Amino acid sequence: MTLSQVGARLATLWQDGRAVLAARWHLRAATHVGAWVRLWGRPSVRNWGTMIIGDRVRLTSTLAPLELVASEGGTLEICAGTYINYGASISASLLVRIGPRCSLGTHVILMDSDFHQVEPERRNELPEAAPVILQENVWLGARVIVLKGVTIGADSVIGAGSVVTHDIPPRCVAAGVPARVIRKLDSDA
Repeated sequence: MTLSQVGARLATLWQDGRAVLAARWHLRAATHVGAWVRLWGRPSVRNWGTMIIGDRVRLTSTLAPLELVASEGGTLEICAGTYINYGASISASLLVRIGPRCSLGTHVILMDSDFHQVEPERRNELPEAAPVILQENVWLGARVIVLKGVTIGADSVIGAGSVVTHDIPPRCVAAGVPARVIRKLDSDA
């Protein structure tokens, strides 16, 4: 290894170490934070329920704050190896589970509750929540919104700007408002 390669490696370790320390500090309200969780920037973290962050999760909160919320009685689980980009807003009133190795683009919104009723006389009533589940290796493009009660199957991709209102099967590309499957992914790819 050359001297410049050693210097580059030390610089990377220094930056990673700072990101790990930032994660420990800013995620201190979480119920559990796994090993080598890295965070860049300053997120908004509110945990009144259960918040579990798995090993090697990477969080970016630089250009726009990342928001992580677990309400009373709610569980927010981010599994190992997941990456969440800046501006994302994730709120769990009941259950939001992001599977291992998922990638969430900028300004993604995941919420398991509508937070209010539609009828004017009932707007201050909290409706029932329904779980949001992203299975393993799901990729959500920029500004995707996933609404309550949705499960997105393993290895699926959701196109930028889509609103996901119903379940998406595994190994599919979906896009649109509301999101619809536009292509199935080959199993031998």
